[in-house]
Amino acid sequence: MSDTAQTKLRSQTGAQDKSGTTVSAEVDKVIIGSIAAFTGVIGLWSVACLVSAMYQAGGPLGLVVGWFRAVSGM
Repeated sequence: MSDTAQTKLRSQTGAQDKSGTTVSAEVDKVIIGSIAAFTGVIGLWSVACLVSAMYQAGGPLGLVVGWFRAVSGM
């Protein structure tokens, strides 16, 4: 095979590392991992906000009553 034919063949199959996975597959794994980590951080932050609100309102029932008062304008 000539060098140009081998180059075309490599460019068509995509860049691969020694384990056989493509570079785009590795990038996809990093992106999915980043999204999952960011989602976890947002989830922890929202739980911390709810716990803080319940503490400030005097418990879960106080939080619900305060929320209804705020929404209804009473």
